[in-house]
Amino acid sequence: MSIRLKREVLTADVLIIGGGTAGCFAALTLSENSELKVIIAEKAGIRRSGCLAAGVNAINAYITEGQTAEDYVDYAMKDAAGIAREDLLLSAARRFNKVTADLERLGLVILKDEKGNYVTRGKRNIKINGENIKPILADAVLQAPNVTVLEHVTITDLLIDNNEVKGAVGFHMEEHIAYEIQAPAVIVSTGGAAGLYKPNNPGFSRHKMWYPPFNTGAGYAMGMKAGAEMTSFEMRFIALRCKDTIAPTGTIAQGVRAKQVNSKGEVYEEKYGITTSERVYGTVRENHLGNGPCYLHTEGIDKGTEEDLLKAYLNMAPSQTLKWLQNDRTPGKEDVEIAGTEPYIVGGHTASGYWINTNRETTVKGLYAAGDVAGGCPQKYVTGALAEGEIAALDIIKKGRGVEITDQTSFVADEKIREYESILNSTEAFFSAEELEEAMQKVMDEYAGGISTNYQFNEKQLMLGEEKIVEITELTKDLNASDMHELMFVYELKERLIVCRSVIAHLGFRKETRWHSFQENLDFPGPDEKYRKFVNSTLKDGTFILKLRDIGKEIRYEHTDF
Repeated sequence: MSIRLKREVLTADVLIIGGGTAGCFAALTLSENSELKVIIAEKAGIRRSGCLAAGVNAINAYITEGQTAEDYVDYAMKDAAGIAREDLLLSAARRFNKVTADLERLGLVILKDEKGNYVTRGKRNIKINGENIKPILADAVLQAPNVTVLEHVTITDLLIDNNEVKGAVGFHMEEHIAYEIQAPAVIVSTGGAAGLYKPNNPGFSRHKMWYPPFNTGAGYAMGMKAGAEMTSFEMRFIALRCKDTIAPTGTIAQGVRAKQVNSKGEVYEEKYGITTSERVYGTVRENHLGNGPCYLHTEGIDKGTEEDLLKAYLNMAPSQTLKWLQNDRTPGKEDVEIAGTEPYIVGGHTASGYWINTNRETTVKGLYAAGDVAGGCPQKYVTGALAEGEIAALDIIKKGRGVEITDQTSFVADEKIREYESILNSTEAFFSAEELEEAMQKVMDEYAGGISTNYQFNEKQLMLGEEKIVEITELTKDLNASDMHELMFVYELKERLIVCRSVIAHLGFRKETRWHSFQENLDFPGPDEKYRKFVNSTLKDGTFILKLRDIGKEIRYEHTDF
């Protein structure tokens, strides 16, 4: 018996796609400052979705005493080797402390000293008890007036007419329901992309990665298909993490000032540099030279500091604490082995994402981006995502658009829903989505600078990688799904493949090496001042059109070529 999906048409003043950090705070801002009707479409359960699902033990972007927002901009610009937007960094940094205070009012526990001051961790961090940070945000949203949360609903495509957003289309992952959601303003806050490359750990443990495995680049993909301009997908992010558990290292490096050392006990971080990419690069090089394994030097730290580390990791990466305790090999007794992860595309650490104006509106009218999906503003972390959700929401309130659904947008929704039904009713498939995903990851690993090639690539490899990704993309046309959950896996694969093509195109267009390991082009091993610019792209008729954009020094930036 063929499957037919029940079609539900919903209307809202604002549709938020993705109920993570930025999406939740955007909804709260809209609810508190307007009477606009808001719908959040979240493919998971909102209380434990997004990058904060497992918790976090510090606010990594905060203006501590003696520091200024301008200082933060300088730090982020330097770490990104100049490829960042000052207007975006400054507008976010000026809100870091305000949104932190908002979180504290909602119930977040921020650690304080005997004088009542926040406990800092380095120049830009404060310590928190953040295991329940996402439930705190989500509970506030669920109680907010005029906000409807659709859980277990995945959005696949934006509805666009004449370069204006009209809403989006998607489906429920448990019920036979397809949604056409009509809205004159849409905020994409779906997060970045994991799972493009073969991960550190195989088989059952492949989910042990730095970035959430359910973040597929959906927001990027739907923006590309809608013709939005994107930026900096060649600026990949590779995390330096505790080996095997892939737990964060910043807590150790900043919390106890642990140095990176090789197997000979030599401190190597000073030789290669201490920017985010250089820390990874130094570790890769030392292993390549035969000086590995590499470690964070913690042996000999006092008992109190060791206990603080054990507790801190329980807030965000309990597997690391369990590993230490299991064999009584705690950080005070031996150094902590470190390794790089596979590459990710994430706009919260690097600059990858939508090309946006200062108010976070994309080059598609009425379409906004916030959080990891928004480009040009690296090193923004949790508070940056909150700030961007707030900035986008306030701009939507200010502009107050109305919506007019056209025959064209309804036709696109009809066509997409028929596509869902076709996949559900197809009976023959040579490959599964999982098999094609593994093939995709193998291609990206070997031809687009993955772990097996020490994150390096050349132009010939990229060309072959593009050919193979296109071949895999063609094979997705024959995929089927036995239920709505499998249908989600099909679309997650399609999303990742589009993002893979974008990454390859961007890596090939930047003919220099600006960030070691993040973008290590063996044909162009050094930096070139000609490329101290953004690499931007637009997908048109299935081809990525790339160009360079100047960095710019303006405090406010508006699109001039809508």
